[in-house]
Amino acid sequence: MTSEEKIRSAFENKNWQEIKVTDSWQIFKIMAEFVDGFEKLAKIGPCVSIFGSARTAETNPYYDIAVECGRLLTERGYGVITGGGPGIMEAGNKGAHMNGGKSVGLNIELPFEQFHNKYIDHNKLLEFDYFFIRKVMFMKYSQGFIVLPGGMGTMDELFEAITLIQTGKIARFPIVLVGKDYWSGLIDWITSTMLKKEHNIHEEDLNLFRLVDTAEEATEHIFRFYDKYVLKPNF
Repeated sequence: MTSEEKIRSAFENKNWQEIKVTDSWQIFKIMAEFVDGFEKLAKIGPCVSIFGSARTAETNPYYDIAVECGRLLTERGYGVITGGGPGIMEAGNKGAHMNGGKSVGLNIELPFEQFHNKYIDHNKLLEFDYFFIRKVMFMKYSQGFIVLPGGMGTMDELFEAITLIQTGKIARFPIVLVGKDYWSGLIDWITSTMLKKEHNIHEEDLNLFRLVDTAEEATEHIFRFYDKYVLKPNF
């Protein structure tokens, strides 16, 4: 369906047969993705997710940082989970793969730019149709997030994690933003407008993430955080 057809369809009244055939059967597709994800990811052990743009080129310095993050994490026994695609996701998987660590990809089929990268372990590649199921897998099986510069999808995943921690729906785990030049404008707006002007968050919410510039700083923050905790799924 085109975008216009989807909009028009949303305003059409559906009869019982149409609801039964489309919406009801969709439940089984959703269940199947959840079951497949739970069964495969429950076996992988402690992992950290690396997020960032699918459009980041290999020549971009952030690509090298993501590779180094993957390498450093696997040196300490963590696996790496990414969205499975190119760019920063590929770089994170590459660092883990080249270091002999666990390299997981949660890929999603999109009409452009998303295809799984070659650095994912063959038995740790999952394909999703639904973004919300994919995000549940990230939240449940990640012990931390390293977030490099990205677009709308990266923002979605970042704020999903922050919201679930802020509301107590999942346990607190470390979130690290890499790239002070990239993230400082957003953080300044959150502080000046969201917090101080509109009072829509608490000051302690700013402690839910850490801003750094290097792979060493990002991974060390995660290592220090878990020195005193037993690693386990978040919910």
